[in-house]
Amino acid sequence: MNITIRHAEPADYASVAAIYASPRAAAGTLQIPIQSVEVWRQRLTTVAPLDRILVAELNGEVVGNLGLHPATNVRRSHAAGMGMGVRDDAQGQGVGTALVKAAVDLADNWLHLLRLELTVWADNAVARRLYERHGFVLEGTHRAYAFRHGRYVDAHAMARLHPSPPSLMAA
Repeated sequence: MNITIRHAEPADYASVAAIYASPRAAAGTLQIPIQSVEVWRQRLTTVAPLDRILVAELNGEVVGNLGLHPATNVRRSHAAGMGMGVRDDAQGQGVGTALVKAAVDLADNWLHLLRLELTVWADNAVARRLYERHGFVLEGTHRAYAFRHGRYVDAHAMARLHPSPPSLMAA
């Protein structure tokens, strides 16, 4: 199994749309199922300047997506939000792990971020374990956070702080 992580390109829009057309992938996010492919074309062609949108290729096919969105408020410039999805037929094959590793590497070593934040459904134990393996900790629970499959569901707020924040290098 060969997983490659790269920056998303506008031409990836149909593949990213297919990720979120997968029932489990859509249900694991705040995305609305059955969105038009055009929505994804627009999103990938109008990325905010500081955002990093990654895709994961499994054997040359785009099957995962992760967005890293630095805060725009100057007092929160040390933080970024994160969200991801993996196509249903690619789940459990290390795609999510590869995406999170790449995001953590960018945050820690290139983007001078101290804090990564995300929300995850309270009933998504697999995703919570993935995030915990990469240093994310539970910070709280949002009750009735969103409407999914005809009912309100809770979500956990999780965050990860850089384990050894950079310091000034000796001259």
